[in-house]
Amino acid sequence: MLPHEPSRPSSLSSAANGSTRVLGACPHDCPDTCSLVTTVQAGVAVRVQGNPDHAHTGGVLCNKVSRYTERTYHPERLLRPQKRVGPKGSGRFVEVGWDDALADIAARLSAIARRDPQAILPYSYAGTMGLVQGESMAGRFFHRLGASLLDRTICASAGAEGLVQTLGGKLGMRIQHFAESRLILIWGSNSIGSNLHFWRHVQEAKRRGARVVCIDPRRTETADKCHEHLALLPGTDAALAFALMHELIVHDWLDHAYLADHTLGWPELRARALEWPVERAAAVCGLPAEQIRALARDYGTLGPAAIRLNYGMQRVRGGGNATRAIACLPALVGAWRHPAGGLLMSSSSNFPVQRAALQRPDLLAGRRPRTINMSTIGDDLLREAGPAFGPRIEALVVYNSNPVAVAPDSAQVVRGFAREDLFTVVLEHFRTDTADYADYLLPATTQLEHWDIHPSYGHTDVLLNRPAIAPQGEARPNTAVFRELAQRMGLDDPAFRDDDEALCRQAFAPAQVDFDTLLRQGFASLRLPEAPFAHGGFPTPSGKCEFFSARLAAQGHDGLPDHLPNHEAAGSSAAYPLAMISPPARNFLNSTFVNVTSLRDIEREPVLEIHPQDAAARGIADGTVVRVFNARGEYACKADVTDRARPGVVHGLGIWWRKSGLAGTNVNQLTSQRLTDLGRAPTFYDCLVEVETAPAPVATHLAAADATAA
Repeated sequence: MLPHEPSRPSSLSSAANGSTRVLGACPHDCPDTCSLVTTVQAGVAVRVQGNPDHAHTGGVLCNKVSRYTERTYHPERLLRPQKRVGPKGSGRFVEVGWDDALADIAARLSAIARRDPQAILPYSYAGTMGLVQGESMAGRFFHRLGASLLDRTICASAGAEGLVQTLGGKLGMRIQHFAESRLILIWGSNSIGSNLHFWRHVQEAKRRGARVVCIDPRRTETADKCHEHLALLPGTDAALAFALMHELIVHDWLDHAYLADHTLGWPELRARALEWPVERAAAVCGLPAEQIRALARDYGTLGPAAIRLNYGMQRVRGGGNATRAIACLPALVGAWRHPAGGLLMSSSSNFPVQRAALQRPDLLAGRRPRTINMSTIGDDLLREAGPAFGPRIEALVVYNSNPVAVAPDSAQVVRGFAREDLFTVVLEHFRTDTADYADYLLPATTQLEHWDIHPSYGHTDVLLNRPAIAPQGEARPNTAVFRELAQRMGLDDPAFRDDDEALCRQAFAPAQVDFDTLLRQGFASLRLPEAPFAHGGFPTPSGKCEFFSARLAAQGHDGLPDHLPNHEAAGSSAAYPLAMISPPARNFLNSTFVNVTSLRDIEREPVLEIHPQDAAARGIADGTVVRVFNARGEYACKADVTDRARPGVVHGLGIWWRKSGLAGTNVNQLTSQRLTDLGRAPTFYDCLVEVETAPAPVATHLAAADATAA
């Protein structure tokens, strides 16, 4: 495929009415990674459905992706390259040709690279989870330049590090076996909203008599459907895990043989757990002591017991340690002996992805560029050059991400993006908050218009995405853009000649994943044991579940997991007495889908969930425009007075684009750039605020705007 050549649609089957059905994969940041079937008539995608032949998808899609044609054919879709003509942030652009845009971008990047390529920074994340449109050709391009490396931490790296240090990788139960569990703990996850296909297995387990418990500060839609809900305070998950261990020990609900044969550091962990009697943990977590005792009794006596752990609980200072503490629990009761016992947070490490073949780090040729953490981009864009930091960031290339909306401490992020001397290129589908700050805005293809290949972090199948339709307008795949930039900048390595189908084939060794199977049925299942750690065999240095990590101890960390209070612990500030978490609105996925009209109409407007007790103390009525604030900034939204929030905790549901906010900001105006204990991750849910009724001029202005919109 030539650099500018659009992806060619490929059909799965033809119907009598002249339509074709094309197999694909959902690209979004969700553990379900669904197999898609797109129906195409006369070159137009008319319907996107779940693939009924894929067991994990089962013919069912979430409400968001079932409307994917609405997103692909959105009237505000970017269809041609654009160049900024107004001030940064104004969103004023004019259309330009691809040749002119790429020639100017290549010239600007070449000039910077001649001075110091580390002054160029890529910024990307999971706008697509695909291996090809993500970091394949892009990785080759930036490695060949010698650009700064990006530490991609913004979602899951604290929990991932916790799993790696305890279990040896991002590994766990097979998702389908939750249907056979007798006890399921859904910990830090709103499965109905963000892991729908897992919930089907929970429903089957409930029909078979399983008990299901939700552990989450918020009374989510998932908590509503569970037998019990533990509404702990944000950032106290490790304390709860230690209290469960304490009860397992004192009541001898332990599998002593499994502990002796397949764990490392049990005497030390036992001693630490005995420091956490239920009453101590109850005070820290804000839970009734008897509720913790009952949960420990269930976990110790109802087997097989399974934990579905998700990433919400690791977005606090002690998130890595909390993940480690929870990941220790299955070994205490021998839950790993059973296919339906154990834990699942991520299945990513099961996939033998050939990342080096895709991204070609060998193109660095021995250079060792600096690494910049994507979670501190607000501060880093404003740093001056210096020995500790290196060159000032002069150019930013953003793809598969919307950092102005999603990165923490967004007032600082905006200040960084607003630098007139920062050259910014954004590859996008829409005029997002980040796109408004671009010097060049390049139209990208959607999932229906390009090749890609996908692993999953919720199941163990590889999925292939084939283009169903031709690219709309002049949109191009990310890969094509980076190929042509390489060519224009004189980077003539053979690595830039691989087309997208070739890249898909390079993602896995043929002996691991058969590409013909992917072409035929759209997915291929990995061959894995039903109970991965029934006989130990953890991929840790010791081969055991490591309660004590010598690797962490060598880095100066505590070798054992511990409870670390939040940076901004509840009750620690008189000025900002409320803890705030910012879970996703049910019909959005991070900042994706915010501009899909039918989904935005369901969400209606940005809201803050606040408990009636906290609302009454502040004179806040349901539907009132409120000012949520702390030292970092303020955010205007509507109050939703509800017992979905527990006293002392509020929920700023996100992530709305800033430009869709009631006063031009979103909830990340309040979050901080402080990082987690492990994994260098952001602490979105480690945030104290105060809430008050918005000043009269603000409320009046917003009410008038609502009336005009209506």
